[in-house]
Amino acid sequence: MRIGVPKECLSGEFRVGLLPSAVRALVAQGHEVLVETHAGETSGVADADFEASGAVIVGDVGALYGAAELIVKVKEPQPEEVALLRADHIVFGFLHLAAHPDLLRGLVGVGCMAIAYESIHGSDGDLPLLAPMSRIAGRLAVQLGAYHLLQPNGGKGVLLGAATGVDVGHVVVLGCGVAGRAAVAAAVRLGARVTALDIKPAILEQLMEEFDGALDVRLATGAAIAEAVAQADLLVGAVLVPDARAPTLVRRAHVRQMEAGSVIVDIAIDQGGCIETSRPTNFAAPAFIKEGVVHCCVTNLPSAVARTASQELVAASAPYVQRIAKIGRRGVASDTVLRAAVNVMQGQVMSDVLSLPQE
Repeated sequence: MRIGVPKECLSGEFRVGLLPSAVRALVAQGHEVLVETHAGETSGVADADFEASGAVIVGDVGALYGAAELIVKVKEPQPEEVALLRADHIVFGFLHLAAHPDLLRGLVGVGCMAIAYESIHGSDGDLPLLAPMSRIAGRLAVQLGAYHLLQPNGGKGVLLGAATGVDVGHVVVLGCGVAGRAAVAAAVRLGARVTALDIKPAILEQLMEEFDGALDVRLATGAAIAEAVAQADLLVGAVLVPDARAPTLVRRAHVRQMEAGSVIVDIAIDQGGCIETSRPTNFAAPAFIKEGVVHCCVTNLPSAVARTASQELVAASAPYVQRIAKIGRRGVASDTVLRAAVNVMQGQVMSDVLSLPQE
């Protein structure tokens, strides 16, 4: 199969879909890999590195899409990329279609097969391609929150892990899946006061055991969310409903109860966000103030550490790329794991939790 790796064109996206090690393995299996020139530069990979691994460097993105059968990306196709897709293409990458109805409509119109990284489920129900990016996003959420809490950056001037005898910053984490756990761990290590909320008692019990009681845990009831949000210096929204739009659990009225200069980092923004006052941002303008609270809602947060994130993502995705390249479209349709991750195929929405928006 001929595999194409375009340079990501989403603003602030610095990761790359494949690395030379993955290209080398694909070429050894008899596949051809086309890489758009400069695709890997922001992840520390030069065109020469790809060429040394057996890839063909293509200078024109239109030519790459024209020749490739399988397109391997990181982030969802942008409008200019959708225009290059054909019905016989397979697209493999993060799609987040619940939060991008126009993209869903575009992919349906093209008729391609679109397989979502975030829809790949492991045998134990985990999300092996989403998980490494979620861990990175959780860690970065606390770092970013700490930065925006600084007074010169619009924050209230609170240090999350202050000196002994001084009140420490309060980090509230809503949703304790992979990203939320990573945020909890980062905040605990900083020495912050941490409150974790989740709907599953078993997860909260695990957190108490893992961190030896160095945090408060609460069931995510409406009352508990309202109380914790009002007390937060930093609120991390990390709610995930696989494949679906994130539920709005923090309302504008809750945000109004936060002290001015507090910070919200909504990791769930990729799936629409779990906080009513959130809206997608990028690294060019990562934060905005609403109701007196600093909001940071960057949709591709792991891209800030593109070298690390590309390595972790490709390590997880490469086996699936190899499988798709080996079995092709027909094979995907009969492969239990891959078939379940097909969001769009032959002009039809395949996911039970997605639907075309009303005209």
